[in-house]
Amino acid sequence: MDFKARIEELKTQILYHNNRYYNEDNPEITDYEYDMLLRELKQLEQKHPEYVTPDSPTQNVGGTAKRQAGVLVRHNVPMLSLQDVFSKEEVLHFVEEMREQLEDPEFVVEYKIDGLSMSLRYEYGELKLAETRGDGVSFGEDVTENAKVISDVKKKLKDTPEYLEIRGEVYMKNADFDAVNGMQELMGKKAFANPRNCAAGTLRQLDPSITKERKLSMFVFNIQQSRGITFETHTQGYDFLKKQNVPVIDDYRICKTGEEVWEAIEAISESRGALPYDIDGAVVKVNRFSDRERLGATSKVPRWAVAYKYPPEEKESVIKEIELSVGRTGRITPTAIFDAVRLCGTSVSRATLHNQDFIDELEIGIGDAVLVYKSGEIIPKIKQVIKEKRPAGWKKFQIPDVCPVCGEKTARDKDTADIKCTNANCPAQLTRGLINFVGRDAMDIKGFGTVYIEELVRRKYIASVSDIYRLKEHREEMIEEGIIGKEKNTDKLLEAIEKSKANDAYRLLTGLGIPNVGKAAAKAIMRKLKTMDALMEASMEELQEVDDIGEVSAACIREFFDRQENRRTMERLKQAGLNMECLEQINEEQHFAGLTFVITGTLAGMDRKEAQALIERLGGKVSGSVSRKTNYLLAGENAGSKLTKANELNIPVISEEELRRMAEGGNGDADTDTE
Repeated sequence: MDFKARIEELKTQILYHNNRYYNEDNPEITDYEYDMLLRELKQLEQKHPEYVTPDSPTQNVGGTAKRQAGVLVRHNVPMLSLQDVFSKEEVLHFVEEMREQLEDPEFVVEYKIDGLSMSLRYEYGELKLAETRGDGVSFGEDVTENAKVISDVKKKLKDTPEYLEIRGEVYMKNADFDAVNGMQELMGKKAFANPRNCAAGTLRQLDPSITKERKLSMFVFNIQQSRGITFETHTQGYDFLKKQNVPVIDDYRICKTGEEVWEAIEAISESRGALPYDIDGAVVKVNRFSDRERLGATSKVPRWAVAYKYPPEEKESVIKEIELSVGRTGRITPTAIFDAVRLCGTSVSRATLHNQDFIDELEIGIGDAVLVYKSGEIIPKIKQVIKEKRPAGWKKFQIPDVCPVCGEKTARDKDTADIKCTNANCPAQLTRGLINFVGRDAMDIKGFGTVYIEELVRRKYIASVSDIYRLKEHREEMIEEGIIGKEKNTDKLLEAIEKSKANDAYRLLTGLGIPNVGKAAAKAIMRKLKTMDALMEASMEELQEVDDIGEVSAACIREFFDRQENRRTMERLKQAGLNMECLEQINEEQHFAGLTFVITGTLAGMDRKEAQALIERLGGKVSGSVSRKTNYLLAGENAGSKLTKANELNIPVISEEELRRMAEGGNGDADTDTE
């Protein structure tokens, strides 16, 4: 193994996921998967200390301070993270190390709440400042106004020591989280993935009324600093805080030996399912503050505490039925419906079974007891079947050879696991194709919701996408039947449909739903070929001359336009008056031709879409991730892991001003900063 290369790879991955978790409140992987990456990096660096660098995630706390909720503030006391351990042996080793270095130490074992860390500063009993962890060492965000509307945060203490700084975890109770997501659904907004993401985003809101409405909670888990009052132990501090009506971690336990510590950890694990909030581990702390001072801390973690992380949460349930849905390409997807279980803060009762191969591999049937988990703590998945609990008369589920919607024959795609409906006029395919056609990335017909599409298909007003542009012929009938609503709503939708005729042709191409042709590919194709007529007649070779269009995508395009039914649809769309040409004016001086840009951070004079449009107009390409193929990173304020990776790869980093100068024909290599 190339250990140096693997260390660099792990550093890049962890920095990326740090940014997703700490700064964007939108993790892509589970805590367990992240912990395994970090653990591997630690082990490799221990074996090869010559490759340890100051910017390694093992040497720093994960987040960065942002300017979203308020100004940046300097920490009085670093808000460090904890060293993670994953086995009984590691826990016992920590306890033994403490016993060797300290005289008769006591340990406190308590819940590790899954939330967002916040410190509160009190002067003579008055709350003066609330701050987030930020980078953990130097700076955090001032969130005082939001903290004041959290009922667990006391604005005034009963006693008035000169100075008291306490640290806790802001979180959401499961019931409050469900209420917030219920309101999001009613308002037609995206639901939050889990309580931790919701709590973190809410605390950083600029509007305290939203924070108050969402009912955040807080437990205090440490006294950071005090003047005018002293505490000998952690638990003595808790006793003081309880008298001030400050909520502290529930059900903490004082232990003397390694076995007592482990028993406390196991007891917490057994009770976690009954708690009204999520925990992801147990924290083991040395109780005496004098012992903590003696032990000190590394640049990242205190030496006097560890966090035992529980394995990913799994729950048992029973499959009640298997639902089949048909996508816009005709692909049939089976979904297991099971008794609801709570995972990572949300109630889960459905999980995709992907395809027949997946069903065959796990041997899944209705009535099976299964283990369910959440991939990335977001996507529900079935891990395994508990075969010893299989019911009498069990049968493995088989996707039928007829479509569940239209009853026509199904067939398995060659060299794939996909089973598809063979009926091109299947209502399910039509409905999903129409939803794609009117969507934001395609024709962007505002107000044309799924319910309207389904009803218009059911009543046979729409049998293909071209029929959308004939709906005005049925205006009176639709108003009379109340399909869209009364006259005002119907006319509003018809106006939006009429307006969409003037769209750039790339939107029409995106809306056709050709496999492997999304918005970016459609833009590139139309820039190259200019008109839909030229595209319909383009050869495989001509299509592959377009950037990022390979043989597979070209074959999909050719197959689509070789079908007479699709050609007739295109002719009807043309007759309806839809624009069939690329409207985007391409600058003859293609300053960015052949260059790939990545955009990160907040730009001052333009948003990311405007920057992307400028780059693409001048022949450049915008990618979502930094790689060795990236030519420039356009970085604004609060640039995260993409900036780190660009620096590691020595990719030039440019500002918004430098981008504008390059767009006007200036030298892109001048004044760039890759340090």
